[in-house]
Amino acid sequence: MKVEDISLGDLNVSRETEERLRTFILLFDKWARTINLVAPSTLQDFGARHIRDSAQIFSLSPQPLTWVDLGSGGGFPGIITAILLHEAGGGWVHLIESNNKKAAFLRQAIGETGARASVHPIRIEASPDVVTDCDAISARALAELPLLLKYASPWMNRNKACRAFFHKGRDYQIEVDKARGEWAFDLIKHQSVVEHDSVVLEITGLSRSGQ
Repeated sequence: MKVEDISLGDLNVSRETEERLRTFILLFDKWARTINLVAPSTLQDFGARHIRDSAQIFSLSPQPLTWVDLGSGGGFPGIITAILLHEAGGGWVHLIESNNKKAAFLRQAIGETGARASVHPIRIEASPDVVTDCDAISARALAELPLLLKYASPWMNRNKACRAFFHKGRDYQIEVDKARGEWAFDLIKHQSVVEHDSVVLEITGLSRSGQ
């Protein structure tokens, strides 16, 4: 990808935040040459596929919340949320990433951008014992919805106001129907601002079916 050609013009952020995002992009480009942070096929339109796609999560809930980002990988959406929280002046993102190399990248990204985040190099299943409470949960390209709801359930059981935001592609309804067999939840479907056939699923009121 050509870093200098990546467009951030429609994010409507301050110049300082844009500089932080570009610092992150430069660092991502450097690390992606040695470790696989995202699928190589998604690098061609990096600004839309990763930066703007991630930023829409924060736009759906722009308050200074405490987030848990599951399977943070290359930082999407967690690092982008954390950079935008810097402009908001509050909130925090707990980045859950068990891969040590990716966790090292995330730590450096936090250090160089001032993102409001910390990295937890642990398995997702263990993370509710380490990060005991949050206001919001995010995940992108991690797992099907039934498993995501299983991961999110400890936090959503503890805090009934907690919301989960999950990126999903064109087959999202199949995943929703499958999840309904195991879970009861309220759902809002937000049309993706990047891809016309994708959505962000906002989940609240999560409980096991029949409870």
